[in-house]
Formats: sequence, structure tokens, C-alpha cells
Amino acid sequence: MTIRHLPTVSEIMDQYMDTLSPETDIIDAVNFLLEKRVTGALVTNGDNKLVGIITEFDCLKLLTLGGPNHEIPQGTVKDFMTSEVQVIPPSMDIYFAAGLFMAAKFRRFPVVEQGRVVGAVTRFDILRAVQRGLAGLLPDRAPQS
Repeated sequence: MTIRHLPTVSEIMDQYMDTLSPETDIIDAVNFLLEKRVTGALVTNGDNKLVGIITEFDCLKLLTLGGPNHEIPQGTVKDFMTSEVQVIPPSMDIYFAAGLFMAAKFRRFPVVEQGRVVGAVTRFDILRAVQRGLAGLLPDRAPQS
């Protein structure tokens, strides 16, 4: 039996991602998520240190916090973001990362090394890696009729 290389998060993560500042207006953050067609964005300070994450779930609070006349609340990303974010290191193997996804409600994990954001990995990234890895292990399938 040959031991195969276990892919790490650094091999499959997205190394480029747009981030938001905690001072970004919350409506601008909603527009950002919609324009980029993403479910969340990392929130970093000027030193590229992670301070939170803003998700579509966080932004739904805008509707629930409206006043009696349904006015849109004002605020910045820091007023709505999730500040306690689970992060993972780039050296983690994808099998362990998949287990973390199974136990978490999040769709993405920030990848942090020495306190700085170096990327992000999503459930979709893990699935793509599984697909590539399994492609060489599974026999060719005949079309089913």
C-alpha cells in the first residue's frame, strides 16, 4: 500500500481575496457581497490582521433591527460582523479541514499564518480537491441506462 501525499489547505486555498475594513459602511458591505456574488468576506485591519468576518447572515440583521417605520439601520461592518472567527493554518491537511467544516456552520475558514491572513478555504475548495483525488482512484464508470 502506497501512502499518498495528503493535500494541505495551502495547496487548495484562495490566496487572493477581497477584504473589507471594519469601518466600511454596512450598506457598502451588502453591495460588495452582492456584486462579488460571495456569501461572506474577511474583515482585516490595516496590517492585514483578521478582526472578523461579515456574512450574508450577519447582514440579515439589517432587516431585523429596523425601527417602527422599517428604516434601515446605520452602521459599519464592525457593528454587524462576527468577531470570534475560527481560523486554520495553511499546513493543515484537507481531511482535517473537512472535519472542521462538518462541525461548523461556516462555509469558509480564514487561513492565518503568524497572525496574518494568507488566504481562505471554502467547502467548495475541499470538494474540488476530493474530486481531483478520487478521479485517479475510482474505476471508469460505464454510462447507466
